[in-house]
Amino acid sequence: MIKATKSALFETGFNLYLTPLIRFSFSRLLGQGVKAIPQKPVLFIANHSSWWDGLVFFYLNRTIWHHDIHMMMHEKGLKKYSYFRYLGAFSINREKPKEILTSLQYAEALLKQGKSVILFPQGDEFHLEKRPLTFQSGAAYLMEKCPEVSVVPMSFYYSFGHQQKPELWVRQHAVISNEEIAQLTRKEKTLYLQQLCTEQLDHLKSAVISENSEAFQSLGKRRS
Repeated sequence: MIKATKSALFETGFNLYLTPLIRFSFSRLLGQGVKAIPQKPVLFIANHSSWWDGLVFFYLNRTIWHHDIHMMMHEKGLKKYSYFRYLGAFSINREKPKEILTSLQYAEALLKQGKSVILFPQGDEFHLEKRPLTFQSGAAYLMEKCPEVSVVPMSFYYSFGHQQKPELWVRQHAVISNEEIAQLTRKEKTLYLQQLCTEQLDHLKSAVISENSEAFQSLGKRRS
């Protein structure tokens, strides 16, 4: 597997590129419940439908969460965009079972070191409207190995509205405590997370379709 080699200097420099890119690529960047998370570390999980997803996570972390984040990324993608290693990305190769375990053990070690980890449980990018969200067992594995770490589900929904550029709607959901589902098997935990995140994404979709943005705030405003 390819390990992360985080660089604070590179991260600062990359942010100078990423912040304007995010703000100018979307007509609106709207968030509900997106707020600081005092407890560290946490395991972030989210649906995965776009190349933008990882960049949005980095943007939200720089502007809101300020965690020491690391992100699991498909090996092919990390080889193509190797600079993501300096932002905290590490690889997984689902075609090789032994390497899957190695990557999960690496993520486990990061969490136990106090670093937050981002995981896309679908394993690959899938169309935004694919249902149900089909999850791999990695998140449940990490919940078992790191029972003290809470899980923060995120939902991302991309939509073309009334402007030339697309909109991005983001919802940060209530923290899932391991204690809530500790009695479940790994398979049952995976199905629980899969069903929960599918329902959460569909609720967000309903808000987007109805254009109900009253409960959302802008995540793209320049901060003073």
